[in-house]
Amino acid sequence: MFIVALTYIKPLPEVDEHIDAHIEYLNTQYEAGKFVISGRKVPRTGGVILMSCNSVGEVNELIALDPFCIAGVAKYDVTEFVPTMAAKSCASLLE
Repeated sequence: MFIVALTYIKPLPEVDEHIDAHIEYLNTQYEAGKFVISGRKVPRTGGVILMSCNSVGEVNELIALDPFCIAGVAKYDVTEFVPTMAAKSCASLLE
């Protein structure tokens, strides 16, 4: 499992030019079973994606497809972790 933290490196109006394509990208990755949960940071300086991938290489391949990455409006920090505990409502993430 991977936590990907996006940080915007361009002004929000430039980020917003790519938001529709980014949302389409997110939907595609959810349909593929690669994304678990995602959302904006508060304040709106970027976002966070929890990814279910087999390797950091796969994560990097998916990041390269993100319209935010392609447009150069965000940087990405990747953290790999092994989930060992979860709330009952999220227990399926441990499988």
